[in-house]
This record gives sequence, C-alpha cells and structure tokens, in this order.
Amino acid sequence: MKSVLVLGGTGFIGRHVCEKLHREGWNITVPTRRAINAAPVQHLPRVTVIETDVHDSGHLLDVLSGHDAVVNLVAILHGSEDDFERVHVELPLSIAEACAADGVRRVVHFSALGASLDGPSRYQRSKARGEEVMRGSGLDLTILRPSVVFGAGDRFLNLFARLQETFPIVPLAGAQARFQPVWVEDIASAVATCLRDHTLRVSNVNETIECAGPDVFTLAELVRIAGRYGSQQRPVWPLPAFLARLQALAFELAPGQPLMSRDNLDSMSVDNVATGQYPGLATLAVTPSSVLSVAPTYLGQRGGRSQLLDYRHSAGR
Repeated sequence: MKSVLVLGGTGFIGRHVCEKLHREGWNITVPTRRAINAAPVQHLPRVTVIETDVHDSGHLLDVLSGHDAVVNLVAILHGSEDDFERVHVELPLSIAEACAADGVRRVVHFSALGASLDGPSRYQRSKARGEEVMRGSGLDLTILRPSVVFGAGDRFLNLFARLQETFPIVPLAGAQARFQPVWVEDIASAVATCLRDHTLRVSNVNETIECAGPDVFTLAELVRIAGRYGSQQRPVWPLPAFLARLQALAFELAPGQPLMSRDNLDSMSVDNVATGQYPGLATLAVTPSSVLSVAPTYLGQRGGRSQLLDYRHSAGR
C-alpha cells in the first residue's frame, strides 16, 4: 500500500484531500504543529498525525522518510513579505531538497490562479516564486492552480452567509472582482487522480493545471448566492476604492486573522479565472460542479454567529 505525506492536511482543503485519499487506500501522514488541529482527520484509520514543524528542514526530512509521494497544501492569505517568502517559497525549496535527499519523486504542489512574478500582490508573486522553485527541482511534479475553493466547512461562502445573518447590509470591497470558484471535492478528486498510477491518456506529470469551476461570478454575485442559500440575503454595498482600502486596513488592525487585507485587494485587481493557457480539470477526468448546484446542500447549516467569531480568532486557512 502506498503512502503519502500531506502538508497542510489539517486545513479546509487538506481535510477533504485526506478523506479522498483514505477512501482510495492510501496511508497518509499529516504533520502539524499541534495535534489538536488534526482532529477532523484523526478518526481516519489510515491517517497518522505527527506533531512537528515542517519549516524545520531536519524535521521535514525525518517526517518525509518512507513515503512515496508528497502533497503540499501549505499556504497563507495574509502576512508580511517575509511571511509569504517563508511559507510559499522557502518551504517548497525545503520540500524539494528533502525529496532529493530521500529519493521521493512524486509531488503535487498547490499554487493559485493568478500566480505571477509581476502580479499585483505579495501573495501572487510569492506563489509564482514557489512554482519556480518546484519546477527547478527535477521532481515528478504536478502544480495545481485553484481559484477560490468552496464547500462544506469553507471560510468563503459560509463567511458571507454568516455576515448576512449579523448585519443589515454588506459593505463589500472588490465587489466586481471575478472568480471561477471550484468545489473542494473536485480538488480532492484531482489530487487523487494525480497520485494514481498513470492510467490517463495524458500524463499529468510536469503539468500545471488550472482548477476552476464551470461558472464565473463577481464577488458581489457570490455574496448574494451565499445569502440566498443561507438564512438571510442582505443588500450588497460595493465600496469605492478608497473606502475599500480603509476597510481592509481596519480589518488588518483588528485582533485575530483578518477578514480582508490590502494585499487581498491587490490580488482582486486581476480576475481569478482560468486563462486557458494551461490544461483544466478535464485533464484529470474531473467534471467540475457549480456553486449553484452544491452551495444549497451545505449553506444554512452552520451554527450561527459564534462561528464568525471563531473565524476572527483562527490562524490560517
């Protein structure tokens, strides 16, 4: 039975990836700084949780030993230039070096739609530098570039649904930003396909794949969808650029993980949609599902206002 190391396996996407790989018979190791963070996957019999710091190259090499493949999902949405460099560039470099030292060849690396060395945000530029590091490693690599990911337990549509339960109006920065949201289960299926033996007619090794859903929406439209399928739909007030910037700054200064940052606004200045320059999910035999077909099944079943407060004080994705 093959084994895979899933970095970032305790996050929203990681939990779904682990569940999918578990169903397909993989032995899965999930490293985490605190074992309590791995509660959503610890019940899976073939998941082993190890308390360690993967940003320590020695610890990373230790935990990697004996695995057949690596999935790297570790990412941050907010932080300083140094924070983005450490997570999106230095960690991929450490992964590549550890794989070379241990003889592990197969890596699935998560980047993002919009990753570009000259992108408008620190997030996008650091994601692109991380891709460069991985491409230069000589590994059997697949890079997945998802748009915003939705699904049960997400901090995207669920967040907007909760905000509309709490406030009479939604002042929205980046209201006209365009996204092509992708279902987390489709992402998990894509990872599973990448790790299977090469049964596809087109190999996904050394490919960059754009992971996007079938529909393009503005952020304002997605907020209205969240309200419609949640418990309450409120009016959306698109903020002009200067007010959007002030709102983002206020969120950055508030305690806990910000709901929005100025760097997020910079990211939204370019469309977060598939470019067509790279293969899509069809390459992995995945037919993506629409927000309109999936969201009604999980919105409105969340537990209310306390989860919004939990989000404000959580760390990471």
